Amino acid sequence: MRIGSEEKIVGPLTFHELALIIAGAATIFSYIASFYLMWRHAINYTKPREQRHVIRILFMVPIYATSAFLCIWYYWHAVYFQVISDCYEAFAIASFFALMCHYVAPDLHEQKEFFRHMRPVKPWVWPINWFAKCCGGERGPWRTPKSGLTWFNIIWIGIYHYCFIRVAMTITAVVTQYFERYCESSNSPVFAHIWVIAIEAIAVTIAMYCLIQFYVQLREPLAEHKPFLKVLAIKLVIFLSFWQTIAISLGTSTLHIVNPNSVLAYPDLKVGIPSLMLCVEMALFSILHLWAFPYAPYVESAKTGFYPVPDPSMGIPPQENEHGPKMGGFMGLKAFGDALNIWDVIKAFGRGMRWLFVGVKKRHNDPSYQAKSDDIDTSYPMKPYGAPHPSGKSTDHLPIASEFRRSTFGIPQSSNDPAPEESAGLITNAQPNPASPPRPPNPYLDPRQHHLYDPSPSGVYAPYEDARGDIGAAHTRYEYDPNEVYSSQGGSTAGWSEPQGAPRPQRSSTQVQIGNALWGDRNHRGGAI
Repeated sequence: MRIGSEEKIVGPLTFHELALIIAGAATIFSYIASFYLMWRHAINYTKPREQRHVIRILFMVPIYATSAFLCIWYYWHAVYFQVISDCYEAFAIASFFALMCHYVAPDLHEQKEFFRHMRPVKPWVWPINWFAKCCGGERGPWRTPKSGLTWFNIIWIGIYHYCFIRVAMTITAVVTQYFERYCESSNSPVFAHIWVIAIEAIAVTIAMYCLIQFYVQLREPLAEHKPFLKVLAIKLVIFLSFWQTIAISLGTSTLHIVNPNSVLAYPDLKVGIPSLMLCVEMALFSILHLWAFPYAPYVESAKTGFYPVPDPSMGIPPQENEHGPKMGGFMGLKAFGDALNIWDVIKAFGRGMRWLFVGVKKRHNDPSYQAKSDDIDTSYPMKPYGAPHPSGKSTDHLPIASEFRRSTFGIPQSSNDPAPEESAGLITNAQPNPASPPRPPNPYLDPRQHHLYDPSPSGVYAPYEDARGDIGAAHTRYEYDPNEVYSSQGGSTAGWSEPQGAPRPQRSSTQVQIGNALWGDRNHRGGAI
């Protein structure tokens, strides 16, 4: 059936004419709501690193609505307008990911530091977690990275690769359509349409999966930015614009659920219905964006926010996300120019490819792969050598290891064996080095049974024991006799005597050695060895 020969559906209007009216009204409404919100962001351009990506995301609604309206207007050239919206979809996803990253930290360097110390790294969401269980677990290709920085790089590549794939498929669709090898109305493998759709489906699925994984990991630290509402606004636009088109294409071209009739021609089914639905949906999303991406947090009088911390247990205070001066220029034109500059997206894609082909081989050299501080048990009292550690591997089941610990370090072989003395082990069983010269005698040691020191004038030697107790002990009185400044005792303790009438308690061998080391072992009155 040719366009224009259909039956009237409402009064004097055919479906095509009615679709143009409805789509035009919805597109105008989308323009008003979206450009109003973008303009408010542009004149309150106090955080350019974040608002640049917000404006890019908001541009998605007018571009999708315009593309869908032109597809209805020009049925036979719809492929050229569809690729415009499809191409911008990749930049919208990349901009949303960049926006979330700037909610984490102000620049790429600090973002990498954040993810390097991020704890814990949550497992992959379904279905990758199922693949991991079936393909080697923590040693398989679907394992969760141990490093937060490696996890961040994987998400980075999974999202930014879609920009390249989308642009490449857009160019492919335009070129093959020019040479009449695209054929959007056919799903035959001899035409490029089915291959372009398949590659785009895989790429957009990977990108959206990485975006959801990023949200699952950071939804709690970024709760003040309402990430769920933002993810929903992005995901629904992409889901409806892509998958409903594929569903209608399969239902009309492959499954023949709906066939052309006197009211609906084939272009109405293939292009008109999905484009009309998209125009109406964009009008609804322009309203949703007012709550998902508000401009109020960016006005100069808004309260200051904070960047999240990678690990709350580190005790690091959060960094303030301060407002800067308005940088949008006259009527926000400079802000719109900044948002339309996509050089940062090109550099981000190049960084991802460099890590994929070069950096991934050296990722284990990053400090995030080194031993974590929480892997070391610093609790008190400290565990004895050989005590099991929760994160370590035990060697108790190895006989040779148990024998080595028992014989070398004095550790009992079993719980029934008597524990050795404190000094048993390497020192007790050590052998002298035959090549070493003999050790000279210690001048502070006396071969006699006791180390004698008697400051009393009686001349009777007694062990170094006095009532003063430990040196510097509390509640001990010392009397000073000025007549004994040059007494036989000598040294820095001359003139001091013991408390009168104080008993002499027995001192330990350690205290005796300390006393002899400080004042010497006096073999005769007034002299020291």
